[in-house]
Amino acid sequence: MPGERNDPYRNFRFRIEIEGIQQAGFSEVSGFEASLDVIEYREGNEVITPRKLPGLAKYGNISLKWGSTDSMDLYDWMQECIEGTIERKTVTIIAIDEEGGDVATWQVIEAWPVKYSAPSFNGTGAEVAIEFVELAHEGMTRTA
Repeated sequence: MPGERNDPYRNFRFRIEIEGIQQAGFSEVSGFEASLDVIEYREGNEVITPRKLPGLAKYGNISLKWGSTDSMDLYDWMQECIEGTIERKTVTIIAIDEEGGDVATWQVIEAWPVKYSAPSFNGTGAEVAIEFVELAHEGMTRTA
């Protein structure tokens, strides 16, 4: 509509869904990105500037951080991978508007954990204990 204002989405309102994992919430998600390699090619009888051809698509690893609770679902998923059972899952990252509705969705396919970090502890600290997992994956699409 003419004159309608489209404010950008806020980066602090989101949720993440991982098939089969019941994790209450996350404090941070980062690293979901896609890029294409560039292959330069030139034949000897062409001009001195090479042609640029698309190469392999690459996807950055996704990092998830959350306040440590009694949930062990993500840790157990990582442990299964360490023991040789790589179970790939679909991860959905959803931006939420001010009213609580879904406004943008990214779907990550064939994801599996490649790194886990337990919280750091400090006897004089007052911060929340944060766990971390890094996911490798084979593709990302924006579905909304």
